[in-house]
Amino acid sequence: MGDMVRTPLTPSERRRGERFGALLREARGERSMADVAAAAGVSAETLRKIETGRAPTPAFFTVAALATALGLSLDELAAAACAEEETGAATAAGAASAA
Repeated sequence: MGDMVRTPLTPSERRRGERFGALLREARGERSMADVAAAAGVSAETLRKIETGRAPTPAFFTVAALATALGLSLDELAAAACAEEETGAATAAGAASAA
């Protein structure tokens, strides 16, 4: 089998991962990382990597399980993670039309 090579993340993807991690940390509140991870069926190490942005593109089922464990909807997570991109795109479009 060949080696699997991951494409480096873009700065935008890294920022999205950081926003996603921050949202999870905020939603976790006073609950321990181990408690939330166990409720979601993932390791505490996986949750820690996601929360710190070291794993900025977690698998869909990991995201869905964390959302359920934290009482969040996937729509809320997507909106929060993509908020800056939409704002940035709107700003870029406004700048282009003003030029």
